[in-house]
Amino acid sequence: MVRLHIGVIVRAMGDAVQISANGWAMIAQVRFRELKTRLGLAAFIAATASFLTGGLWPVFWLSLVGLTQLVDWLAFRPLRLHPGMEPSLAYKIGLCAVAALNVVVYSGIAAILWIAGGEAGRLFAMVQVAGGLLHVSLHMHHVRPLLFSAVIPHSLYFLGMPITESLVSGTWQDFLIAIGGVLFMMHLVVAVRQSSTTTKALQDANAEAQAQRQKAEVASAAKSDFLAVVSHEIRTPMNAVISAANLLRRTRLDREQREHVSMLLDAGDVLVGLLNDVLDFSKIEAGKMQLESSEMDLRDKLASLGRLWRPKAEANGVRLAIQIAPDVPDTVRTDPLRFQQMLFNLLSNAVKFTEHGSITVSVDWREADRRLIVAVADTGCGIAPDRLANIFDSFEQADAGTTRKYGGTGLGLAISRRLAEIMGGRLTAESVVGQGSTFTLNLPVELVQTTERAPKRAAADERALAGRVILAADDHAVNRRILALLLEPHECRLVLVENGAEAVEAAMTQSFDAILMDMQMPVMDGLTATARIRAEGMNRRTPVIALTANAMDVHRAAWDAEGVHAFLTKPIDPALLAATLAEACVQDVEAREAAVA
Repeated sequence: MVRLHIGVIVRAMGDAVQISANGWAMIAQVRFRELKTRLGLAAFIAATASFLTGGLWPVFWLSLVGLTQLVDWLAFRPLRLHPGMEPSLAYKIGLCAVAALNVVVYSGIAAILWIAGGEAGRLFAMVQVAGGLLHVSLHMHHVRPLLFSAVIPHSLYFLGMPITESLVSGTWQDFLIAIGGVLFMMHLVVAVRQSSTTTKALQDANAEAQAQRQKAEVASAAKSDFLAVVSHEIRTPMNAVISAANLLRRTRLDREQREHVSMLLDAGDVLVGLLNDVLDFSKIEAGKMQLESSEMDLRDKLASLGRLWRPKAEANGVRLAIQIAPDVPDTVRTDPLRFQQMLFNLLSNAVKFTEHGSITVSVDWREADRRLIVAVADTGCGIAPDRLANIFDSFEQADAGTTRKYGGTGLGLAISRRLAEIMGGRLTAESVVGQGSTFTLNLPVELVQTTERAPKRAAADERALAGRVILAADDHAVNRRILALLLEPHECRLVLVENGAEAVEAAMTQSFDAILMDMQMPVMDGLTATARIRAEGMNRRTPVIALTANAMDVHRAAWDAEGVHAFLTKPIDPALLAATLAEACVQDVEAREAAVA
């Protein structure tokens, strides 16, 4: 019985944390949920009382309990069905009367036990009433009228039985029981006050936490919106700067002019890299980094990274070597973009901080748990032991002069470690000052059997663009001019429009081999225009390539939902643009031939 009382009390305390402005309705819900518990407890008490008294009074009492519980269920039912209703004064009085009636009947068994149950019955009676007092005090303390309606009948039993016995028998020992009961009730008052104070504090804390959470969500949304706008607004002029530099490099330049253009392109790459780092770090901090899972040719990926970084290392007089163990699988399933990003950052650091010697990328395979172990070791300046633990912190570098000497934000390693952790791996570092550093990436991947690999499509020849007709939608005149100049050498014909509505109109009147679509445009945006083109007309199967300054994951997801062929971001990579267009045109021809066949 005591355990059942405690269970009910614990649930009541938990419910008290959720108290709404209408405490009456909350109590109605709680009483309904505990109805089975009260009836089960009553059956147990009746069985015990029958054993102690040997009479039929407990059975009669159990019947009365069932009847009064039915009355209680009916009385509180309107509040359960309509929690938002404000009970009238008459309704509140009625509920208090029902609560008092239930207590009078429910604790009536204590009087029977006190009279006919002997010493054991008396003890059981006091425990039963004490449990009831504790229950209703914690259960109803936030609605005072109901609290008093339930506590007063319990108290009359709790104190009245020993006092009456003392007066009738003339023994002072029973009066001491009543004094003990008073002490118990005093402790109960203190406990109720503390519970009420705790409940109020929890309510206030929950309300404050909810308010702070809402503020944080608003701030996070504002931050995301701000970053999206900043990213777009920076990428648009950077597209003009970098594309103009690429176009200028195609012209006849003397050695000094070519050097100036190279510096301009290098600076542009750095700026775009910094922008990408900030956006990636923001996504990781917000828990919005989305991973993809696809097959990756490991050796091809490492070879491409080697081709990218080997000339930069050799320009510093440093040898770059890639060593792949024989048992390393050819193809694995992971997120190729994030894998490349992590190794890109590690190689960037190695090249940056190594002025002589070598950089070695060692790749091993651990079959036991199917993990790639990629170690990037250099013979650079090394990192002091007291700084080694901090290099993976955001905006941290080896020392205060690192940024001035080598540049960078200090986000690369922080992003790489967080990406490794998100992908289920880890990134660690070892270093000796003056001898070099070793960064080890331990990454779980899925093994792809060679027989499962689909035949690789040969890279489309960029000469496949010759004679192709391509529709390009972009609201910036400079961007349209850049597209025309970048694609002019490939001998394709470009139809330029200023917004999505014009793109839809053009697609309804002429067949195209591929469509380049910006995202943010006046009159009609690129997503809407793509959906319209895909809905009907002669270009509904024409490959659409998103070419936009909106580079956030949410933008990529929006384009993926439209089923675009590729997602390219500004600033434009001329080689990637030409290769993607050529591939799209080749696939479009194959798809049309298959449809005819």
